[in-house]
Amino acid sequence: MTFINPQYPKSKLIGKIIGCAMEVHSILGNGFQEVIYQRALAQEMTLQGLSFSREHEMPIFYKGNQIGRRRVDFFVEGEVMVELKAVIRMENAHLAQAINYLEAYGLDIGLLINFGSPSLDFKRVSKPKRKS
Repeated sequence: MTFINPQYPKSKLIGKIIGCAMEVHSILGNGFQEVIYQRALAQEMTLQGLSFSREHEMPIFYKGNQIGRRRVDFFVEGEVMVELKAVIRMENAHLAQAINYLEAYGLDIGLLINFGSPSLDFKRVSKPKRKS
């Protein structure tokens, strides 16, 4: 199964990250806490030659002023934010959080990955286009 689609930005990198997550889920299954999946995914991405920072702290800005800091689970290859969940079902609030992180960090693309369901669940997220 391939997750590379040239119509999506950074598709090759996204596909590689999803492949790593699928490997982790196939070995661990569901039912663990998020931190367990985070550690396993870090190992798998290292094995697959991906560079990343884990628990990457980034500033949050409002109208040009820094108002806080948040940590994203992974920042991969300096381009893609990856937010992990370990919940039975992803909710709209999880998707909204991932989109807000993209906007706050000034990134274009990210992944929301849920290890908590019997099948790995993931969503590509991109910064919404603002209406003029």
